[in-house]
Amino acid sequence: MYNQKTDNNPAHFRNNIRIGLSVAVVLKKDQRTGRRTVGTVQWILTSAPYHSRGIKVMLSSRQVGRVQEILNPNSSIEVTNVTQE
Repeated sequence: MYNQKTDNNPAHFRNNIRIGLSVAVVLKKDQRTGRRTVGTVQWILTSAPYHSRGIKVMLSSRQVGRVQEILNPNSSIEVTNVTQE
């Protein structure tokens, strides 16, 4: 059985994935070759807090794949409460 505690890839943990994040994913059709597609996260599809092959996301290009690498952790879109005076 796979030991989750020895996995150091942050892309396998849902709490590290945010909407608007720039990531590299492997699409289903590219699993054999491992070819990566770069894009921006539009939806997080995996509900579990951890997945051994990467968290499944939908990119803004509507492609679905598992996150293999987080390219720029500072690129996430942050939503803040704005009050009008």
